Amino acid sequence: MRVWQFSEQAYTPAWPLPGSMGINLASKHCEPEQAGALLNRYLDEYMLADELGLNIMVNEHHSTASCMSVSCMTTLAILARQTKRARLLALGIPLANRTDPMRVAEEIAMVDAISGGRLEVGLVKGASYEVFMSNRHPTRFMERFWEAHDLILAAIRNTDEPFSWEGEHFHYRTVSLWPRPIQAPNPPIWMTASSAGSAALHAKYDYTCATFLSGAVARSVFQGYRESYQEAHGRQPHENKLGYLCVVATASTREEAFRRAEKMKGYFDTAMRLDPQFRNTPGFLSVDETIRMIKAGPNANRQTMRNGQPLPADATVERYMSAGLMFVGTPDDVYEQLKQFYGEVGGFGNLLMMGQAGTLDHAETTDSLTLFAREVLPRLETLTLADCAANEAVWERTA
Repeated sequence: MRVWQFSEQAYTPAWPLPGSMGINLASKHCEPEQAGALLNRYLDEYMLADELGLNIMVNEHHSTASCMSVSCMTTLAILARQTKRARLLALGIPLANRTDPMRVAEEIAMVDAISGGRLEVGLVKGASYEVFMSNRHPTRFMERFWEAHDLILAAIRNTDEPFSWEGEHFHYRTVSLWPRPIQAPNPPIWMTASSAGSAALHAKYDYTCATFLSGAVARSVFQGYRESYQEAHGRQPHENKLGYLCVVATASTREEAFRRAEKMKGYFDTAMRLDPQFRNTPGFLSVDETIRMIKAGPNANRQTMRNGQPLPADATVERYMSAGLMFVGTPDDVYEQLKQFYGEVGGFGNLLMMGQAGTLDHAETTDSLTLFAREVLPRLETLTLADCAANEAVWERTA
């Protein structure tokens, strides 16, 4: 298993404010020097991850205090220069909001070149609320997404003469990519999925499929991917084609780990603090998904427990652990919890570890990452399904 350190790089000083954390939160609440200090702190933690033998994942969101990372590729350009060993994952780059996919291709190629060929690229649709800041019409989003996807890969893979692109949404008289990426024909491509159906499509493309904070649903996502991969390629996928994102809090004692987890739990609360009009922009989601969200009402965006019911707004750390969203405890506890979850979902090769979240401070983050890398990572690297006996949920036993 490969492990990737991840942080949403939040501006936590704004979190006590009432109301939405995105779109209509006034920028007067952002103190630039404080934001800069936080961003540099998060970069320091990513550089520590590289020293510890962890890989690095960066995401991107816009107009929100829950994530100051407004450009995956800007952050990764810095880390491409300052790190030595870590694979660098952009998960992801929202394509449907972009007016210039060629700029995305150029940034991918540049970062891969600077890093010496360590970049991995996640191409995603983006979040519904980001439609408002991009001023892009939400309907036909996926048409734009796939055309941008095709153009970016055509540009990256081209080793011959420049070509023109006359699509329905994008037009370029000349496509000529300088520099080209080191990895040929392109850096590894990732996409995200929350259902077996979307995972099946990624399998056909031979892309790595990641599911975020989906708990027990991850099993059906991974199974859908495996079945589609077998049908499309005539073989089962390597575990490295599957990834799971979760929150991890490690400490030398359980008491300290749970104290850290309580700070990190704030991520779940603020990530969902959006005014109703921003949560499901008309036309952004499919008809089936829109119907599901309408029926779910206020719980539409909440994570679910293992029985499929939404987590309550005041859910405890233990509840999040039981749902497979948080893994908390001493290094032995965390390893056993992850091993149990790994076995229940049929295995996966990438742990996307939110090792910093919420108000967890720098000292706590560095200690947690160091403990994890030294005492949990070596065991995960050799973990197989044969190691995972079917028994009761370990996170319930160790909580």
